[in-house]
Amino acid sequence: QVQLVESGGGLVQSGGSLRLSCSASGSGFRVYAMRWYRQAPGKQRELVAIITGGGITNYADSVKGRFTISRDNAKNTVYLQMNSLKPEDTAVYHCNVEVITIGLQQGNYWGQGTQVTVSS
Repeated sequence: QVQLVESGGGLVQSGGSLRLSCSASGSGFRVYAMRWYRQAPGKQRELVAIITGGGITNYADSVKGRFTISRDNAKNTVYLQMNSLKPEDTAVYHCNVEVITIGLQQGNYWGQGTQVTVSS
Protein backbone atom coordinates (compact mmCIF):
# COMPACT_ATOMS: atom_id res chain seq x y z
CA GLN A 1 0.00 0.00 0.00
CA VAL A 2 1.21 3.48 -0.90
CA GLN A 3 0.49 6.51 1.24
CA LEU A 4 1.00 10.09 0.11
CA VAL A 5 1.59 12.97 2.48
CA GLU A 6 1.47 16.53 1.21
CA SER A 7 2.77 19.67 2.84
CA GLY A 8 3.65 23.25 2.07
CA GLY A 9 0.36 24.96 1.41
CA GLY A 10 -0.69 28.17 3.07
CA LEU A 11 -1.65 31.81 2.68
CA VAL A 12 0.58 34.09 0.64
CA GLN A 13 0.28 37.51 -0.92
CA SER A 14 0.11 37.99 -4.66
CA GLY A 15 3.59 37.76 -6.12
CA GLY A 16 4.81 35.50 -3.36
CA SER A 17 6.11 31.95 -3.44
CA LEU A 18 5.27 28.59 -1.93
CA ARG A 19 6.78 25.15 -2.25
CA LEU A 20 4.60 22.07 -2.05
CA SER A 21 5.93 18.61 -1.24
CA CYS A 22 4.39 15.19 -1.61
CA SER A 23 6.08 12.07 -0.28
CA ALA A 24 5.12 8.51 -1.07
CA SER A 25 5.70 5.93 1.65
CA GLY A 26 5.25 2.20 1.84
CA SER A 27 7.16 -0.70 0.38
CA GLY A 28 7.33 -2.89 -2.66
CA PHE A 29 6.69 -0.30 -5.31
CA ARG A 30 8.42 1.99 -7.75
CA VAL A 31 7.11 5.45 -8.57
CA TYR A 32 6.79 6.54 -12.16
CA ALA A 33 4.89 9.63 -13.28
CA MET A 34 4.08 12.22 -10.63
CA ARG A 35 1.55 14.99 -11.10
CA TRP A 36 0.10 18.00 -9.34
CA TYR A 37 -3.55 18.88 -9.81
CA ARG A 38 -5.56 21.70 -8.36
CA GLN A 39 -9.23 22.41 -7.86
CA ALA A 40 -10.68 25.79 -7.08
CA PRO A 41 -14.18 26.20 -5.64
CA GLY A 42 -16.80 25.77 -8.32
CA LYS A 43 -14.26 24.76 -10.94
CA GLN A 44 -13.15 21.49 -12.47
CA ARG A 45 -9.95 19.83 -11.37
CA GLU A 46 -7.01 21.04 -13.44
CA LEU A 47 -3.73 19.28 -14.21
CA VAL A 48 -1.01 21.72 -13.23
CA ALA A 49 2.23 19.87 -13.88
CA ILE A 50 3.63 16.43 -14.58
CA ILE A 51 7.08 14.90 -14.26
CA THR A 52 7.74 11.49 -15.77
CA GLY A 53 9.94 8.77 -14.36
CA GLY A 54 12.64 9.99 -16.72
CA GLY A 55 12.36 13.57 -15.52
CA ILE A 56 10.45 15.05 -18.46
CA THR A 57 8.17 17.86 -17.35
CA ASN A 58 5.13 19.59 -18.73
CA TYR A 59 2.93 22.36 -17.42
CA ALA A 60 -0.46 23.91 -17.84
CA ASP A 61 -0.25 27.11 -19.86
CA SER A 62 -1.57 29.07 -16.88
CA VAL A 63 1.52 28.25 -14.77
CA LYS A 64 4.32 28.02 -17.34
CA GLY A 65 7.27 30.14 -16.37
CA ARG A 66 6.05 30.48 -12.78
CA PHE A 67 5.83 26.92 -11.42
CA THR A 68 8.52 24.23 -11.42
CA ILE A 69 7.92 20.55 -10.75
CA SER A 70 10.81 18.39 -9.58
CA ARG A 71 11.36 15.05 -7.89
CA ASP A 72 13.74 13.29 -5.55
CA ASN A 73 13.63 9.64 -6.50
CA ALA A 74 15.59 8.54 -3.45
CA LYS A 75 12.87 10.01 -1.26
CA ASN A 76 9.91 9.22 -3.54
CA THR A 77 9.02 12.87 -3.26
CA VAL A 78 7.67 15.37 -5.76
CA TYR A 79 7.86 19.12 -5.32
CA LEU A 80 6.04 22.05 -6.83
CA GLN A 81 7.84 25.37 -6.56
CA MET A 82 5.31 28.12 -7.15
CA ASN A 83 6.58 31.63 -7.81
CA SER A 84 4.84 34.86 -8.80
CA LEU A 85 1.63 33.53 -7.34
CA LYS A 86 -1.65 35.10 -8.40
CA PRO A 87 -5.07 35.10 -6.72
CA GLU A 88 -6.31 32.79 -9.48
CA ASP A 89 -3.83 30.16 -8.25
CA THR A 90 -5.95 29.77 -5.12
CA ALA A 91 -7.08 26.15 -4.93
CA VAL A 92 -6.63 22.85 -3.17
CA TYR A 93 -3.57 21.19 -4.65
CA HIS A 94 -3.37 17.40 -4.86
CA CYS A 95 -0.46 15.23 -5.83
CA ASN A 96 -0.98 12.09 -7.86
CA VAL A 97 1.51 9.30 -8.45
CA GLU A 98 1.66 6.25 -10.66
CA VAL A 99 3.41 3.20 -9.26
CA ILE A 100 4.31 -0.31 -10.25
CA THR A 101 4.43 -2.88 -7.49
CA ILE A 102 6.78 -5.82 -7.13
CA GLY A 103 3.92 -7.95 -8.41
CA LEU A 104 3.79 -5.76 -11.55
CA GLN A 105 0.48 -4.25 -10.59
CA GLN A 106 -0.15 -0.66 -11.63
CA GLY A 107 -1.46 1.73 -9.06
CA ASN A 108 -2.57 5.34 -8.96
CA TYR A 109 -2.64 7.23 -5.68
CA TRP A 110 -3.78 10.66 -4.51
CA GLY A 111 -2.59 12.93 -1.75
CA GLN A 112 -5.03 14.40 0.75
CA GLY A 113 -4.73 17.88 -0.69
CA THR A 114 -3.21 21.08 0.60
CA GLN A 115 -4.85 24.50 0.48
CA VAL A 116 -3.08 27.33 -1.31
CA THR A 117 -4.60 30.77 -0.88
CA VAL A 118 -3.20 33.83 -2.65
CA SER A 119 -4.45 37.19 -1.47
CA SER A 120 -4.56 40.22 -3.74
